[in-house]
Amino acid sequence: MSINIGIIGLPQSGKTTVFNALTGGKADTITHVADGLSPHIGIARVPEPRLKVLNEMLHPKKLVPAEARYMDVGASVKSLAQDKGIGGELLNQLSAVDTLICVIRAFADESIPHPEGSLDVRRDFDTLNTELVFSDLAIMERRLEKLETSLKGAKPQERQGFLQEKDILMRFKVELENDKPIRELEPEPAAARIISNYQFLTAKPLLIAVNIGEEELPGAASLEAELNEQYSGSKCRVITICGKLEMELAQMEESEAKEFRADFGIEEPGLQRTIKMSYELSNLISFFTIASNEVRAWSIKKGTTAVKAAGKIHTDMEKGFIRAEGIAFNELVKCGSIAEAKKQGLLRLEGKDYVIQDGDVITFLFNV
Repeated sequence: MSINIGIIGLPQSGKTTVFNALTGGKADTITHVADGLSPHIGIARVPEPRLKVLNEMLHPKKLVPAEARYMDVGASVKSLAQDKGIGGELLNQLSAVDTLICVIRAFADESIPHPEGSLDVRRDFDTLNTELVFSDLAIMERRLEKLETSLKGAKPQERQGFLQEKDILMRFKVELENDKPIRELEPEPAAARIISNYQFLTAKPLLIAVNIGEEELPGAASLEAELNEQYSGSKCRVITICGKLEMELAQMEESEAKEFRADFGIEEPGLQRTIKMSYELSNLISFFTIASNEVRAWSIKKGTTAVKAAGKIHTDMEKGFIRAEGIAFNELVKCGSIAEAKKQGLLRLEGKDYVIQDGDVITFLFNV
């Protein structure tokens, strides 16, 4: 399972440059203009230092990290609320992603004029957030119209469900009209289930990537802290990234890139910081499997049961699930090997309702 991340932004924000930085891609940053519908797709390995430890301990023939799938949409988010053309197509592209990265321009470049004529991070984010809100409101209004029609001809046993959905949507509509995104709300379980069916964009975790220039690098940490004070929440964070520099570094050999990062005072690659925050915002954890001399990392939501985690690997494993044999990563490291863990009786046998914990090393037993 890979995490799907959609990259959005206003025109001239540098979102395709950030996409290239994160994926090591070479997508054209010039012609990916606002009227294009084809997204750039890129895959990046999820940084996972525990895989290196498992590799040194178990010496598998193959080591497979989890992956993050990035989608740089080919159109501006403006007019997103439209039900046709660019608006409808863009909405379809974004509805399936787990997390959104909103690229906000903070770099100065006279050769690329800012559409508004000046740099203003807060203004641009408010503009983009407004477009996301309008999109969700348009979806709600269309659904409310259909509910009204359905209620007119509804059977008595259907009316309660329709009325409950209408009441929930109306409450969320009021919040959106006050510019409060759904991600900031804490709905009761029944409302959360209904809302999740619509894939509202303001309900998705949001990482605000402030795209700075090289001259802003010395003040990046303080800018990031300042903006997080204003925008940070349980499902929203701000990160600064020098997209142009990181894109260039992504094309270099790792040793050379590391040396350049040191010169610029960049302690951690933009990809690693972005993935870590995306994981945290998306409520994701990692677990590991050992099979056929292969160690592989997997990404799942916190709270996923063993049988559902098995299904992420293969549907047959979920259907024929027998049990899970597992050990915590730290315990395995202390033992030094699976054989020693078995000898000490530390391998646990868990049933289908066991909730997978971050770092679990699991072998699923199943019968097809």
